[in-house]
Amino acid sequence: MRIEKTRDIATCQRLRRLVFIEEQGVSEADELDGLDEGAIHLLALQDDRPVGTARLLIKGAAGKIGRVCVLPEARGTGLGAALIRAALDVLRSQPGVTEACLGSQSHATGFYQKLGFAVEGDEFLDAGIPHRHMRRAL
Repeated sequence: MRIEKTRDIATCQRLRRLVFIEEQGVSEADELDGLDEGAIHLLALQDDRPVGTARLLIKGAAGKIGRVCVLPEARGTGLGAALIRAALDVLRSQPGVTEACLGSQSHATGFYQKLGFAVEGDEFLDAGIPHRHMRRAL
């Protein structure tokens, strides 16, 4: 398995379509928010087959990790944690970025807490799914 930065946004969007739109029922309007062109994209490959992705948006000192998804057949393999660690490494390489933030689906907060993130604020709905804001220093 390898994780790399990519400009292949179409492949990342295909993975996100499978997980967020088809599996989780997120609307296409919510998923395709127009921010992909200005983002850094990570692509996880297993035997040269795309199986996961994440998107990074930089705003001031904060790097936002989002659109993290792993295909069902690659879940439980450590790929999700490897994607987040790779995202943190990329954010550390960005000048002036000192913290990472994300909006975790509420059921996944424990996963992110194991990676050093702390929950902030109240639960909120994003695309009809309960989420929590989370943050960590780099």
